[in-house]
Amino acid sequence: MSVSSSDRRVLLRLVLVIIAVAVGWGRDATASEITAPVEQLHAGLISIMKAGKTVSFRQRYETIAPVIGRTFDLEAILRQVVGPRWPSLPADQQAALADAFRRYTIASYVANFDSYSGQRFDTAPVVRAVGNDRVVETRFASPGDRVHAMDYVMRQEGGGWKVVDVLAEGSISRVASQRSEMRSLLADGGGPGLLVSLRQKTAELSGGILQ
Repeated sequence: MSVSSSDRRVLLRLVLVIIAVAVGWGRDATASEITAPVEQLHAGLISIMKAGKTVSFRQRYETIAPVIGRTFDLEAILRQVVGPRWPSLPADQQAALADAFRRYTIASYVANFDSYSGQRFDTAPVVRAVGNDRVVETRFASPGDRVHAMDYVMRQEGGGWKVVDVLAEGSISRVASQRSEMRSLLADGGGPGLLVSLRQKTAELSGGILQ
């Protein structure tokens, strides 16, 4: 059976429409899959901010802890921060440091997001590719205050996307700032010295409730 030129044009347009729709769906699904963990983190932060200091530090910690655990690849971040010395640390030190770093990270968020006065997070719907990573651009706005940029570097791990760095004002890397401090502590006191420092910082942030 022969196909007329007009029929071929109709079929070609149909194929092009199907491809365009498929590509559009793929992009939307990918973007939403990458931004979803960040949006869940922001919802959790707003929740503990609204609870504020009428709720104990420990309660707010326990509320946000699982959200941060799902959102961040804390082990990957710690390996980046420690750097080449990580493989040489004994397994028990690695485990202790991973736990202390997790608790310190959670305590930092609880301490810094402890009140609410109309703040909001805005997440850009389109993600930016940086090699194999993706960057989710967000803005943190407070009434009467300027808007602050917080961008999240996302990496696909185990089938899901997790945060491996946070860029304050779009360029100040949290990992880079932690790397400088923690490698200095490692150089001075090794793994035990870094562990003591992380636990002390957690205790200070939590008012002695955690360490």
